[in-house]
Amino acid sequence: MKTSVRALLAGLLAFGALGLTLGVTHHGDSPGQAPPKGPYVALGDSYTAGPGIPNQHGSPAGCDRSDRNYPSLVARRLGLDATDFRDVSCSGATIDDLSLAQGTDDGTNRAQLDALSSRTRLVTLGIGGNDIGFSSMIKQCVERGVVYYALGGTRASNGAPCRERHGAGDTDETEEKIRAAGERLTGALSEIRRRAPRARVYVVGYPAILPAEGSNCGRAMGLAPGDVGYLHANEQQLNAMLRARSEAAGAGYVDTYTPSVGHDACSARDTRWIEPLVPLAPAAAVHPNERGERGMAEATLSAFGVTG
Repeated sequence: MKTSVRALLAGLLAFGALGLTLGVTHHGDSPGQAPPKGPYVALGDSYTAGPGIPNQHGSPAGCDRSDRNYPSLVARRLGLDATDFRDVSCSGATIDDLSLAQGTDDGTNRAQLDALSSRTRLVTLGIGGNDIGFSSMIKQCVERGVVYYALGGTRASNGAPCRERHGAGDTDETEEKIRAAGERLTGALSEIRRRAPRARVYVVGYPAILPAEGSNCGRAMGLAPGDVGYLHANEQQLNAMLRARSEAAGAGYVDTYTPSVGHDACSARDTRWIEPLVPLAPAAAVHPNERGERGMAEATLSAFGVTG
């Protein structure tokens, strides 16, 4: 997401947001392998940074990082001190921002890959949503949902006006964006390998943002029922790409989706990981709350083989 959290909360919703070593051709840490150690560098977008979750810290302030986001929780569980942990994630980051400076509404974030070195032993990377324009897609789907309900929910076949707009050709335009993002991700993983050749690298997928179908939550989220399922399917496609590209590069993949099923933005306030359009917990709209970041941390630690 290129927009700031302040803009997100004003209505520009944003999507923001790893057991194997790059260069090693095995898949998955063995049960007996020792947990990873630092130096640890966390890369990513807002689903990594944790906008709106206290306590916000770090520089630049416009990246909206929380000291309770999943990288911070992982670092604490691994017993890493400040000298062995760097979180350079930033709200609004795209894959290009890994290698280029990123402007925010409050300062400039250096190219995230600059935090890597030959000393780095652990890297997590959560990115891709902004590359496919998920922020704009949600905004457009909400706009079409408002019209859909204003007209009595009858002016779109199958109750999915947004799907009809974005998938109006032989190929869904989002699928094309996902493929293009996959190419960029492969390049980024290769660069991570070059800069941190001894690091264990994990790509962290996105948790469930919406349920598979929207009969019970579409109106509350401002989405036509069919578009809830459409956006859910797009996230599934994005996660599938992240998994495939990470495995092809010899990196690990952290599945945060599976443990988050039933904890999406349409679930109960006291169980959800993702806040809805109007957050009722300290977090950005349609982003993980503190519970969600804890869940993502547990999934990441599990991929490392760290339990309990």
